[in-house]
Amino acid sequence: MRLARAVASAVRGGADAIHVDVMDGHFVPNLSMGPHVVRCLRSATRLPLDVHLMLTDPGRYVDAFLRAGASNLTIHAEARGDIAGILRRIRRGGASASVCLKPETPASAARKYLGLAGMVLVMTVHPGYGGQKFMRSMLPKIKDLRGLAEKAGVPLDIEVDGGIIPATAAEAVRAGANVLVAGWAIYG
Repeated sequence: MRLARAVASAVRGGADAIHVDVMDGHFVPNLSMGPHVVRCLRSATRLPLDVHLMLTDPGRYVDAFLRAGASNLTIHAEARGDIAGILRRIRRGGASASVCLKPETPASAARKYLGLAGMVLVMTVHPGYGGQKFMRSMLPKIKDLRGLAEKAGVPLDIEVDGGIIPATAAEAVRAGANVLVAGWAIYG
C-alpha cells in the first residue's frame, strides 16, 4: 500500500533505478508481485524499472512485463526455455535484457549470452528472501565475468544483488561490479 511512497523515497535518496523482484513460488520458494504491480510502479516513477524474473518459465511472462513498463528484464540462466531466444525477444520488445546467475552457477555460464545481455546479475545470496548475508565467495565470479567481457570486447554491466551494505558494496565494486541492488539495507 505504500510502495509508491517507498519508490519516491528511493528517488529522493539518489537511486538510479528501481529493482523489482518477481518470484513465482517455484523457481524460488517465495511468491511476490506480478505485471500489475510493475504497471503501478511505472506510473509512480520515471526511473528505469529493473525487473528480476525469478521464474521457472520466464518466457511465458516476458510480454506481460514489457507491456507493464519494465525497462530491463533479467532472466535466470538456470530457468526453463531458450534463454538466448528469450533475451532476443526482450530486446525486440524495447527493453534491455539481462541474465542472472545463482550462487552455484559459474561465471562461464554467461559466456554464451554476452552480446545478447547488456548486464549479468550475480546473486550474492541465494535468491528468494531478503536480509541474507553477502556471500564473499561470489567476488571471484564477479572478477571472472569482468574478465570474460573484456576478453570478448563486449561492454557489460555487472549487477550484484544480496547483502549489499556499504562495506560489501565497496568489495563488489573492487571486484568489477558497477550496478548495486540494495533492498534490505534501505528498507529492512
